Amino acid sequence: MTTATLPDTHADSGGPGFLRRHRMTLAPLLFLAPGVLFFLVYVIFPIFQSFQVSFYRWDGLGQPEFIGLQNYQELATDRAFEVSLWNNMKWLVLYLLAIPGGLFIALFLNQTVAGIRIYKSLFFFPFVISQVVVGLVFTWFYDPTFGLLNTLLESIGLPAINVLGDPTLATYGIIAAGLWPQIAYCMILYLTGLNAVDPEQIEAARLDGAKGLRMLWHVILPQLRPATFIAFVVTIIGALRSFDLISIMTNGGPFGSTRVLSFYMFEKALSEYGFRMGYGAAIAVVLFLIMLCFIAYFLWSMWRQERGR
Repeated sequence: MTTATLPDTHADSGGPGFLRRHRMTLAPLLFLAPGVLFFLVYVIFPIFQSFQVSFYRWDGLGQPEFIGLQNYQELATDRAFEVSLWNNMKWLVLYLLAIPGGLFIALFLNQTVAGIRIYKSLFFFPFVISQVVVGLVFTWFYDPTFGLLNTLLESIGLPAINVLGDPTLATYGIIAAGLWPQIAYCMILYLTGLNAVDPEQIEAARLDGAKGLRMLWHVILPQLRPATFIAFVVTIIGALRSFDLISIMTNGGPFGSTRVLSFYMFEKALSEYGFRMGYGAAIAVVLFLIMLCFIAYFLWSMWRQERGR
């Protein structure tokens, strides 16, 4: 006499059997859920909220007043916004020097020479210190009375210069201060990438007679594309959101000549002379769109290169 077997109702009804069969799918989702939730609440939602607030006149406390595109129309005739945008372009172009600088330092530090660990520690040091400390160090370095820069200039017979007090030089002085830790960051990315370079391809290229710049351009750099992509994205974001160094070194001066969009947004929205939340949000939207255009371009370039393989 045969006994009929009943179906496993627990597995069909989503009980322990269901969880056991789908644990490989559910486990990573459960681990990712808190991070995704925080990302949605603290990144995605504020982005959309900034777009919404930019259409209002609001001081942060009272009732918002809908004004449409008036904040953006005012930006088009705002001289301070124009100066800030132009300074951001300067930051963007000159900050990209950190990428080749970090690459060549990484290539040097990747050699097996005596004392290389000491050199790595010295080049790594700027990355681990705070941007506030970097700003203070370079403020003392540029000081027109006792700064090391003017001491060196006077020792070779050149006149002293007041870098942070000159409207034409101040922005470039701050960018030079920002490049110091940014080069160290790019160096770390490329050192990590160089550890993953295929030694068999290097040896094959050497047998074919490749060396020097030819080896670098045709063999090493193609294998460093992921590190280069990350370096570009992080450097562009750092250039466009440069705030702390400007706040510490010049506070937007002299005469507003070192303002960038992020600092001008802070002045309009949150400083004691501002509390124009809608206008500050409009500046933030412009900054976000500029950043989005550059990052989207690099993502598209990477996707096209991967598709062409």
